Amino acid sequence: MRGQLLKSLFSLLITFFCLGTMLTSVLWYMFDDNNVEPHQPSYKKSIPVPTNLCKGCREVIVKVQKRYSKTWKKQEDNYQKFRSQLNSKCHGFDKAIISQANTPVGSKLVYDGEKKRTLQVTPELFSTFAKERPFPNKTWDTCAVVGNGGILTNSSCGNTIDSAQFVIRCNLPPLKNGFEKHVGIKTDLVTANPSILLAKYGALMGRRHPFVESLRSYGNSLLLLPAFSYGQNTPVCLRAFYTMEDFESPIRTIFLNPEYLQRLDLFWHSQGLRPVRLSTGLIMVSLALELCANVHLYGFWPFSNHPYEFHVLTNHYYDNRPSHANFHAMPAEFDLLLQLHTQGVLKLHLGKCQSGT
Repeated sequence: MRGQLLKSLFSLLITFFCLGTMLTSVLWYMFDDNNVEPHQPSYKKSIPVPTNLCKGCREVIVKVQKRYSKTWKKQEDNYQKFRSQLNSKCHGFDKAIISQANTPVGSKLVYDGEKKRTLQVTPELFSTFAKERPFPNKTWDTCAVVGNGGILTNSSCGNTIDSAQFVIRCNLPPLKNGFEKHVGIKTDLVTANPSILLAKYGALMGRRHPFVESLRSYGNSLLLLPAFSYGQNTPVCLRAFYTMEDFESPIRTIFLNPEYLQRLDLFWHSQGLRPVRLSTGLIMVSLALELCANVHLYGFWPFSNHPYEFHVLTNHYYDNRPSHANFHAMPAEFDLLLQLHTQGVLKLHLGKCQSGT
């Protein structure tokens, strides 16, 4: 009798031991950061949001910490619905770029930044327009839109970015001197803010060869300029066009259509965004959503604090020059991009990249 009781107690202890081991293993797996999806941030241990940020900024970072860690998967229905809305309101496929087909001689351009300013299209101006739409009739499968945020520093995203079929870059960012590993080198379209032409190249009023040489890293890409957003933009953007032509550069200069920018502003206004001006990044994301089946964003993080690491970021991956806070609504724009990410419309990359991510 006593032996049978001891045997029963021993069996019971073994059972408890096995259950304890299984429970410990499950808990260890749940809370081990190594078991989250590869290359996705883990927010098991929340990083305190700095109190010196604006209220809206803190709210966006908290949203990222709660929502970005979910496994991302494209939601085809959501993507098609959003793309259809963009296309019906903005017509980016046909209207985003001024061409000789959509802007004939004698028509009037209305500056999107100065609604009362117009410019009649003369034969000389007409000759600077793209002869035909610069984009193919069918969409690209994968597009990478590369912002210049400091989050790209040490990201190792270069190869992933370069693997996209069509790569869009903003505001003539540097690609060499050690940046290649993190931002890539492939460029199919690059934008240039006229303020860059003024600050770095003397508005192209003097020697123009340094400007042409600086564009060599972009290969034979398209150079996209907002020539008709403000009156002061037009002369310097035309000089950029003539510079490329005079030096027989492989880069082809094209102009943003102010009508498209006006439509785009109204569209994002309907989505709750009310900035003074849309950022170049958001304009390019909007265009990519019409031109591409799968849109991936890199370098789109407008805050000085990393979303899931304890270190401070520079404003750009190449410098720490501040942005015009009162001109663009960067946190609000990012919040909308985060919504599109969680809806499976596009993919935001906020962590380090490895092959295949």
